[in-house]
Amino acid sequence: MDRRQPLLHRIGEAGARFGTRPPRSKRVRLAIQLGIAIVIFGFLVLTVVNQWAEIKDKGVHFHVWWLIPAFIVLPIFYALNALGWDLTLRFLGYPLGFGRAQVAWGQPLLARYVPGSVLYVLGRVLLSERAGVPRRITIASIVYEQALQATSAFCLAAYFIISHPDLQGEVLRWSVLLLIPVAITLLHPRVFGPLADRVLRAFGREALPEVISLRGVVTLLAYYTLNWGVVAVGIYCVARSVSTISASDILVVGSAQAIGYVAALVTLVAPAGLGIRDAAFAWAVKVAVPSQSFAIGSLVAIAVRGVLTVVELLYVGIVTALGKREGWSIPTGVLHPSPEEEGEADSKFEGRAPEVL
Repeated sequence: MDRRQPLLHRIGEAGARFGTRPPRSKRVRLAIQLGIAIVIFGFLVLTVVNQWAEIKDKGVHFHVWWLIPAFIVLPIFYALNALGWDLTLRFLGYPLGFGRAQVAWGQPLLARYVPGSVLYVLGRVLLSERAGVPRRITIASIVYEQALQATSAFCLAAYFIISHPDLQGEVLRWSVLLLIPVAITLLHPRVFGPLADRVLRAFGREALPEVISLRGVVTLLAYYTLNWGVVAVGIYCVARSVSTISASDILVVGSAQAIGYVAALVTLVAPAGLGIRDAAFAWAVKVAVPSQSFAIGSLVAIAVRGVLTVVELLYVGIVTALGKREGWSIPTGVLHPSPEEEGEADSKFEGRAPEVL
């Protein structure tokens, strides 16, 4: 590589090549899978042990049948998230279609638990590229997706944060309202386009060929806000299975989940927000539980994490089976295409230069 080339350009070139020949070591795959399981369930066990004495003192009522509607609603939430991403790609001029969007969004989902979520993004990039979506378009769509979900989460959680009993008397709590117009302004095509192009040029990449119109941004923002309402119902059912919570507090529970999402997004430390997301959720949801106990809020957070993990496994299994039936998937759901699939991909893109970020 030319040493005179700027550092950021070299980083951009490395990023463009990354994933074209992913590692196939069974030991690496096993280590990733075991690491995911240990982090998830290890965190749950430690939280239960630390909080169990206080939980017993407060008294908990288990109503397992509330999990039935939860296991119906929560997979719909994931499917709608994948559909929202497809809608984002549609506004960028590269729709995948419902089925392929479910596979490309859902199959790498468990890779979020690998620190940094790099493998999750890479899995979506590789699968989308097989459907003809350029890498830089997929990356742009993921940036839009995260920004829109965060903005919609702010919209849902703003009132809750302002009215939370623990924050009364804190003038700075009103500052959360400023984040909503700021986020929407950053997503405006006249702002997002030049800003994204400037960053891409700094890394030696091509400018984005398309940005989402303001009408598209508003449509997607409304869509993701409504989807937070869907997950609120599912999370409430899980919470109701371990504690007595009024139906009027469904939005409180949904807001708590949104706050947990924002906390995980801001910190960018734990894989998939493990620990940070759950702690923020427990702090927020305690407003709705009896005696406003953080211990019971922690129990609800544990139950929610456990149910979401099972739902994710089920959802990933379904979309993986769908992808294999259509002959379009990555075997482990992360990064490891089979030789046959590589041959299909090579023939599909034969005669064309590969798209890069």
